[in-house]
Amino acid sequence: MDTYNRYPISFSKGEGSWLFDKDGNKYLDFAAGIAVNILGHNHPKINDALSKSINDIWHVSNLYSITEQEELAEKLCEISFAEKVFFCNSGAEAVEGAIKTARRYHYVKGNNERNEIIAFEGSFHGRTLATIAASLNEKHIEGFDPLPDGFKKIAIDESDLEENVSNKTAAILIEPIQGEGGVNVVSKDFLSFARELCNKNGILMIMDEVQCGLGRTGKLFAYEWSDIKPDIITIAKALGAGLPIGAVLSTKEAAEGMTQGVHGSTFGGNPLCSSIASRVLDLIKEENILSNVSSLSEYLISGINKIIEEHHNKISSVRGHGFMIGIKCKSENTVIANEALKNGLLVVTAADNVIRVLPPLNTNKNEIDEFLKLLSITLENLSD
Repeated sequence: MDTYNRYPISFSKGEGSWLFDKDGNKYLDFAAGIAVNILGHNHPKINDALSKSINDIWHVSNLYSITEQEELAEKLCEISFAEKVFFCNSGAEAVEGAIKTARRYHYVKGNNERNEIIAFEGSFHGRTLATIAASLNEKHIEGFDPLPDGFKKIAIDESDLEENVSNKTAAILIEPIQGEGGVNVVSKDFLSFARELCNKNGILMIMDEVQCGLGRTGKLFAYEWSDIKPDIITIAKALGAGLPIGAVLSTKEAAEGMTQGVHGSTFGGNPLCSSIASRVLDLIKEENILSNVSSLSEYLISGINKIIEEHHNKISSVRGHGFMIGIKCKSENTVIANEALKNGLLVVTAADNVIRVLPPLNTNKNEIDEFLKLLSITLENLSD
C-alpha cells in the first residue's frame, strides 16, 4: 500500500552513525531510524548477541516460559519504578496495552464507569484506532470513523486538566517530551501537578516514553527529569535497537487487572528480540551511554545555536534534552530535510515546522562536528 512518502534513496550498509547507499555514498544518520538505532548500525556486540540467539531459539509463543523474556523483565524492573512488564512488538501496541491496563485497573475495583483517557494536544501515540483516537490529529483520523470512545484531548495546561478530570477518568496519557509534535518538553511543574492530581483522584498516570525513553534524553527514562514516578510507562523503539519489541512497565497495583487471559501477544517478548533487548540494556551501562549523551548534548546544542546566529532567517531556536533535539525552522522543514539529504545528512521532520535531530546515543564529538558542518552547508545552499 502506498502509505509512505519515502525519500528517493535506499541503503545497503550501515556502520556506527553512518549509512551507505549502493553507490558507496555515505550519510551521517542523525535520524537513527526515528530514535531506534541508539547504538548505531552494525554494532559488533549486538551482532554477536544476534548470532548467538539465531543459533539458539527464535520463537515459541507465550504458551511457554521464556527465560530471555523473564531476564529482560527483571532488568527493566531493576532500572525503573516498575514491578510488572508486558511485552509486545511496537510502541503503538505498548500504548494500547497501557490503556487496557488502566481500564482494567478500575474495572476490577468495581469502577466500570472509569474508562476515560485524557491525552494532550500535540501528542502522538501510534497509528492504531485507539491511539489515533487518543491523539486526535486530523491528518491521522480522516476516513477512519467511527473511532473508539473514551478519549479526551486537552491543552497542556493545569486549569484545563483540573477542569476535565471527572469520576469517569481512568488515566492521563502524556509524553514527557513530545516527539512527532515538535520536540516539546513538558514542564516539570506541569508533570508534578498532574501527578498530584492523579494521586488525589485515584487516577493512573501513563507516560509514553516510546521515543524519549532509554537514554535518549540523557537519563534512562525521561520521567526522571521531573522527579516523579508514573504508574505505567510505554517503551519500544530503542529497546530492540532495530528489532521489533515494545513493553508496558507498571507498578504491581496498576497491573492488578491484568490477569491470565485478558491480554496477549503472539510475538511479544520472543526469545530472539528479548535477548537482544537485554543486551541493549547491558550496553547502555557498559558503554557509559548516559554520560556520553549528557556530556555531548550541551556541545551539540551550543553548536546549533551558533548556526542559528548565522542563519537566523532560516532557523530560529533549538529545544529538547540530551540527543532528542528539535530545531524550529523559518524555512520549510521539509525543504531543509531534503537539502540535508543531498548533502549526506539524515534528519527527521516533526510538527510545528521542526527538524528533529536524533543521533545514535554513542555518537562521538567528531560526528557532532560533522553534523554541524553539514547543517551549515545545507542552510547555506538554501535561497533566502
